[in-house]
Amino acid sequence: MFGLIVGGIARFLLPGADPMGCAGTIIVGVIGSFVGGFAAYLILGSPQGFTPASFLGSLIGAIIVLLIYRKLAPRRPLT
Repeated sequence: MFGLIVGGIARFLLPGADPMGCAGTIIVGVIGSFVGGFAAYLILGSPQGFTPASFLGSLIGAIIVLLIYRKLAPRRPLT
C-alpha cells in the first residue's frame, strides 16, 4: 500500500505519458522506497523507522526511479 501511495504521488509530481498502469506505479513506489531508505541509511547510519523524513526520502527515491525509467524506457511512436 505504501508503494502505491509513494508511486502515485511521484507520478502526480512528474506528469507525463508513462505507459505503466497501477502495477508499474506500485513497483516505482516500492523501488523508490528502497532507494530512499538506502540513501537515508548511508547518511544517518541506522534505521529510523517510519517518520515524515522517511516518507520524504521514499518519495524522492521514487521520483529518481521514475526519471531513470523515463530515460531508459523505449519511446513509443505517437499515433
